[in-house]
Amino acid sequence: VQLVESGGGLVQAGASLRLSCAASGDGICISDMGWYRQAPGKERELVAVIASRGNSYYADSVKGRFTISRDNAINTLYLQMNNLKPEDTALYYCARAPQTVVLLSQNEYDYWGQGTQVTVSS
Repeated sequence: VQLVESGGGLVQAGASLRLSCAASGDGICISDMGWYRQAPGKERELVAVIASRGNSYYADSVKGRFTISRDNAINTLYLQMNNLKPEDTALYYCARAPQTVVLLSQNEYDYWGQGTQVTVSS
């Protein structure tokens, strides 16, 4: 399984970005997928999760601004980010879970991408 993120960049506060995660390998369309982020000097944190059936979960900090979605036909995961804030600045990773995500723990994911940088200026 390979995961490749794209779509990051440098934007001003209030702008929007859409991240993509192109997945290859077996079983992607039946896997729960997640977006995580890591800011400098901070631990990696959960942003959003989408189950294979499409239901989703968001961290409180992004709820109402970010939307996670997936296109199983092309094995791609998305993260639409609106009204970006400087505190959203981080390296964003997509990840695949081999089984249903239950605990919202990073340990539930077995494959990770290399990340795409999002920088939001004030």
